[in-house]
Amino acid sequence: MMNTDVFFYLIQVFIGITLIASAIVAIRFRNLIAAVIAMAVFSLALSLEFFILQAPDVAIAEAGVGAGLTTAMYLLAIRNTTDEEEVAE
Repeated sequence: MMNTDVFFYLIQVFIGITLIASAIVAIRFRNLIAAVIAMAVFSLALSLEFFILQAPDVAIAEAGVGAGLTTAMYLLAIRNTTDEEEVAE
């Protein structure tokens, strides 16, 4: 049987690794949609971290605004842009 302190520590380490990995992936991806999805994963992991640290109100705000609304706004902005620059004639 696991001690609760060890379990808490392992969860903290796992979430920390997830945060660092998703941040690096979001920066390194060349595909913008993949980078936005990695950013959403970062936000959801951060929301889980806030919940584990007993701040459920901050966790709900981070999940709703950070993962939900911001991701949707980025995806809409990417969809409404073009890959090529338009040449003014």
